Amino acid sequence: MKKLKIILTLLLSVIMFSGFWSAKSDKEINAENNKAKQERRQKNSEILNKLYKYDPKAKKMIQRSYGYATFTNFGVNLILLSAEGGKGLAYNNKTKKYTYMNMASGGLGFGLGVKEFIIIFLFQNKKVFDNFVDSGWEANAQVDIAAKAGENGGAINAAITVAPGIRLYKLTENGIALQATIQGTKYWKDDDLN
Repeated sequence: MKKLKIILTLLLSVIMFSGFWSAKSDKEINAENNKAKQERRQKNSEILNKLYKYDPKAKKMIQRSYGYATFTNFGVNLILLSAEGGKGLAYNNKTKKYTYMNMASGGLGFGLGVKEFIIIFLFQNKKVFDNFVDSGWEANAQVDIAAKAGENGGAINAAITVAPGIRLYKLTENGIALQATIQGTKYWKDDDLN
C-alpha cells in the first residue's frame, strides 16, 4: 500500500510539473496564432472560389452584403449520435476586418458515417452581422432546398434565408447541398485568435 502511494505521488508530480517545463513563450503563442489566422484566411479564399464555381451570382451577393462568414465543418454520425465541429471567420465588408470563429453541434438521429461540408453566411446589415459575431449565434432551423448537385439538376441561386437578414449557402464535395441543415449548431468567437 505504501509503494502505491509513492507511485501515485510521483505520477501526480510528473503530471503537474510537465506543463510547467514545457510552457510556450508569448512569442511562440503569437507565431502559432498568426499561422492559424493565415490558414483560415487562405481557407476562406478557397471556400469563396468554390462557391463562385457553383453559383457565379454569389460573388455579387457577397460584395453587396454588409459582411459574410465562411466555415468548414467536419461531422461524424455514429448510430444514434451525431457531432460536428468546425472553424471559420467572419469578414466585415465595410471595415475590412476579420473575426475568427468556431462552430459545434451535436444531436440525436439515426445514421452512420463521416461528412465534410462548407457553410457560407451572408449578412444583410450591421445589426445581424454584429449580433452573429459579438453574441454568437445558435441555429435552430432546418431547411430543405432543391439545388444543382454536380451536373444534375437545374442551376438556381441556392442561398436560403435562415433568419431575418441572414442567408446561407451549404456546399459539399458535389456542389451546393440538396439539404441545408444547420439545426442545433452554435457559432462563437475564437478567443485565442481575436
